[in-house]
Amino acid sequence: MTANTAPPRTEHTVEVGRRQIFVTEAGEGAPVVLLHGGGPGATGASNYSRNIDALATKFRVIVPDMPGYGRSSKDIDQSDPFGDLAMFVRGLLDELDVERAHLVGNSYGGAAALRLAMDRPDRVGKLILMGPGGIGTTRALPTKGLNSLLGYYGGDGPTKQKLSEFIREYLVYDASAIDDELIELRYQASIQPDVVANPPLRRPSGPTALRTVLRMDLTRDRRLASVQAPTLVIWGADDQVNRPAGGPTLAKTMPNCDLYVAARTGHWVQWERADLFNDLASTFLGGAQ
Repeated sequence: MTANTAPPRTEHTVEVGRRQIFVTEAGEGAPVVLLHGGGPGATGASNYSRNIDALATKFRVIVPDMPGYGRSSKDIDQSDPFGDLAMFVRGLLDELDVERAHLVGNSYGGAAALRLAMDRPDRVGKLILMGPGGIGTTRALPTKGLNSLLGYYGGDGPTKQKLSEFIREYLVYDASAIDDELIELRYQASIQPDVVANPPLRRPSGPTALRTVLRMDLTRDRRLASVQAPTLVIWGADDQVNRPAGGPTLAKTMPNCDLYVAARTGHWVQWERADLFNDLASTFLGGAQ
């Protein structure tokens, strides 16, 4: 697809409760919400830059900047982050007058999508989860990639070196695919003063930390086994942020879950393997309910 044939995009801000949410939209048809990951400097349109046009030829594609990121409000309920994000997605659907949508979520966004499917299954059509967060996170020590992600705003604070290490060593399989321009764009977004003052993704702390950690492990929620939404899990075989073992866990637990493991692929499957992802997503979302 060329730029001349790509469906036109619109950008607007939606008031969702107390938050202002920046949204990119393109295409017509069944609504599909793309929820980005929680890496420093992430935004909806940038994380799905290789997917929006392809999906928008068949669907109404809705791409928000998640709370805490991009041009959206920067507050997150740190006592229950995934629950708060699920409420945000539900509120966004309400404001856009969308009764039910397919949800596509990478990492942090995958956890938000899955939590909404447990909280309000009536609002979710199909799910596509790419290396989702919250899968068995309390059952093993954090990966080096997750430690790198969670430690970005700690210590001496955010630096371009930290960001480059996270993206090139842990986010993708092939570091040569990442150019300096991408690092610079992500870095500048990650050091906005309101983000630095209130980082959206951090290690739980304080007297309720243990409760928060357990709540963020979605495999400890008995409702996971009752999620009826047709689900496609796509996991990079070389994911160094969220362990690929999470894929079989979901496939065994969820009653309508298919699993695709992408070879030579890291945590950012929709970006690294865009053609593969776009084909899988279009076919899965376009099939019968």
